[in-house]
Amino acid sequence: MHYEVEVGGRRRQVTIAREGDSLAVTLDGRRALVDVARIDGHTLSLIVSRVWSKGDTGAPGAEPAAVQVHEVEIFPDVAPGRLVVGIGAMAVAVGLDGRRRTGGDGPAAAGSQRVTAPMPGKVVRLLVKRGQAVQPRQPLVVVEAMKMENELRAEKAATVSQIHVSEGASVEAGALLVVLE
Repeated sequence: MHYEVEVGGRRRQVTIAREGDSLAVTLDGRRALVDVARIDGHTLSLIVSRVWSKGDTGAPGAEPAAVQVHEVEIFPDVAPGRLVVGIGAMAVAVGLDGRRRTGGDGPAAAGSQRVTAPMPGKVVRLLVKRGQAVQPRQPLVVVEAMKMENELRAEKAATVSQIHVSEGASVEAGALLVVLE
């Protein structure tokens, strides 16, 4: 899968593919194998190995440039379709495929809330029904992507007016999941 990712205001090209028990990740031409383990609903442990310089193909048998271990926390941002990724004391705003919504005066702005998938994945739980009243920060839907569950929540008190997905459905980044009025 190929993604265009905005990290801290900079656009990056990312390709991810399964390679054995790991993920082969290419970031702006640099390739790495990443072993991912979920610690909890928002935290991942990453062992990154076989990192080659840009332009090097990372051919099998080549020596890795480094092996790194990271604990990464990922949370939905207040801006729909965006995430906050924390590594150690550093937190960075991230948008996948450059898709982000603008407009309004933040989460409490008047009008409908369109809940979209922050990244491609699978809907594992639909936690609301059409016509149901919800409160701010109430979980609405859970999308699993890259061995991580993303719990998407209401920004404000509202009523579920539309549901565009069902449990088990595959969704693309930016796909409309639920509309609140």
